[in-house]
Amino acid sequence: MSDTIRVIVVNTDEEAKPELRHHLLCIPGVKIVAEVDEALFLPQALAQFPCEVLLVHLDPAPAAIMDVVAPLLEAHKDEFVAIGMTEDRDAELVMRAMRAGMRELLWKPFPPEQLTEIMGRARANSPKTAQRVGKLVPVVSANGGAGATTVATNLSVELAQLDNWAGQPNPGKKPKVAVVDLDFRYGQVSMFLDAQPTHTIADLCESPEHLEPALIDRAMFKHPTGVHVLAHPPDIEQAERITAANCAGALAALQENYDFVIVDGPVRFDHTARAVFDMTDVYLLVLQLLVPSVRSADRYLNELKRCGYNLDRIRMVCNRVGREVAYLEPTDVEATLKRKLNWHLPDEWKFAATSVNVGQSLFEFAPKSKLRLAYRQIALDIAGVAGDSNFQADASDAPAKAESPKKGGFFSIFNKG
Repeated sequence: MSDTIRVIVVNTDEEAKPELRHHLLCIPGVKIVAEVDEALFLPQALAQFPCEVLLVHLDPAPAAIMDVVAPLLEAHKDEFVAIGMTEDRDAELVMRAMRAGMRELLWKPFPPEQLTEIMGRARANSPKTAQRVGKLVPVVSANGGAGATTVATNLSVELAQLDNWAGQPNPGKKPKVAVVDLDFRYGQVSMFLDAQPTHTIADLCESPEHLEPALIDRAMFKHPTGVHVLAHPPDIEQAERITAANCAGALAALQENYDFVIVDGPVRFDHTARAVFDMTDVYLLVLQLLVPSVRSADRYLNELKRCGYNLDRIRMVCNRVGREVAYLEPTDVEATLKRKLNWHLPDEWKFAATSVNVGQSLFEFAPKSKLRLAYRQIALDIAGVAGDSNFQADASDAPAKAESPKKGGFFSIFNKG
């Protein structure tokens, strides 16, 4: 787990969202656990999401927002540091904000480094110490069939086998790893691991309050490899009732209970996806050496940039490298996307297809295969392991080690996404 400061953002100004999101996600150690676009939803957010900092954008109606926020600051004064942001330098507003419990006021416009400094002071003055929060890693496909589910399931299994990782609190103890199926309609994570869960993510989404560890534990299927599986809902009607806030609340609770939370999806760029990406440490974009796949990846990257997300958190996974039918080379893709392909997964179709058909990870089915070793390398990199001599001796043909992922840490989530 990593030392993290979690932020709830109150912001009713749509035009300000991308820039503010970008500034926040570029601050190391910061995660945005919820973004509230109506101040009236703030009590719900405070009940559902633990946080160390509350950042309130007071514009364009400072007085009206303070009417809602002020009593909440008094009620929760020992739970977080409150920061205000506004263009209004009216002395009466400043005094009211300070009396209500605002620790800092950020005057707009401001340079990004000023927000970084204020967040640093908020970390130091927080009533709670910085929490150890599990690393959230969504795996998304540039196009259908690119292999995101295969990557998510195999990566989660490989992480669960590690004996050490960056920030390990108990030396020698393997990490707690959860894999979550966010394809609520047609997810296949359980099938890929031959799991027969009795509970699903829908059970966790029924509670609007912060989830207790015992409830989370009951909802997870314990796989023999050590991975805990959170399956998709059993029927589409149940899936339709899960809101972005429900999903974000479940993932936030999982991060408090697991060292790594691997997410298969989101499959659509909607409110749920935006809420997930707010909390993400690093996310994997899976593509193939196919023109439609590369074009979809380019569109995906451009949309993330437009919405203000920190693209430094993205890692590219090129799947099925080595097929004779491919005319594109990895270097062509890197030139087109202007990004490094961090990992190459070799095309071992027989191993990959058979492992899916028998419901086993490659760790179980083909532990000596180059494809399995490539998944292990991704796990080592995600976990921040500097070196693994035993692995390197067996995997001389594995892809080169990728650079260490960076942390990051908003959109309306209190409606259906």
